[in-house]
Amino acid sequence: MNHQTQTLLAWSGGKDCLMALARLRADPAWDVVGLLTTVTRPFDRVAMHGIRRDVVQAQARAIGLPLIECMIDWPSGNEAYEAAHADALERTRVRWPGLSHCAFGDLFLEDVRAYRERQLSRDGWHGVFPLWGEDTQRLSREFIAGGHRAVLTCVDTTQLDGAFSGREYDAALLADLPQSVDPCGERGEFHTLSCDGPLFAQTLRLRRGESVLREGRFRYTDFALDDRTIESCAPRGSPLDSQ
Repeated sequence: MNHQTQTLLAWSGGKDCLMALARLRADPAWDVVGLLTTVTRPFDRVAMHGIRRDVVQAQARAIGLPLIECMIDWPSGNEAYEAAHADALERTRVRWPGLSHCAFGDLFLEDVRAYRERQLSRDGWHGVFPLWGEDTQRLSREFIAGGHRAVLTCVDTTQLDGAFSGREYDAALLADLPQSVDPCGERGEFHTLSCDGPLFAQTLRLRRGESVLREGRFRYTDFALDDRTIESCAPRGSPLDSQ
């Protein structure tokens, strides 16, 4: 019998962490036991991506993994964030004694990886990066070809036209991206919300809300769970209901 190492997976709700989960589940060396997400308390949303807390909880149920929430205030300095993150990791060790690995969907930003590894090592944890160094053009096409579906929830308008916010992450979107934009948004050009695909036991039906510009820079598009059903993300070719 192959020995499996347990790991958490840092979970933003977007496409890269979903692909990281796919990689880890395909590797017999790893056993993903839970998802770790950071929620901004005043807004009840995932930090940076702006995804509603109940949507992320629905993702976790559909994927079949428990969700561990790291709650932070707003505004919140880096020291407070790191303390909240360390507390969340400590809580996971109560549930899974001996757990010491946390995986991330990072692709190529060396400074981000180094920061994560420093942060983890202080508490005796180790980082796992299953997508590290992969070609983002190929990975973006693999995501779509594999039947995964996502929508853009946030666009940094200093790097990409805000009109991309709210669009489905599909072949048409990739074709429309400027050459200066990484197809996986690794430099923060955009953030996504995964809603369907082979890792979901149930696909999420979402209702698209308004788009707003925050901090004079980030265009967020709101997506809520459709109260009628979470039976499907939406019909093919029309991924979302619009208000």
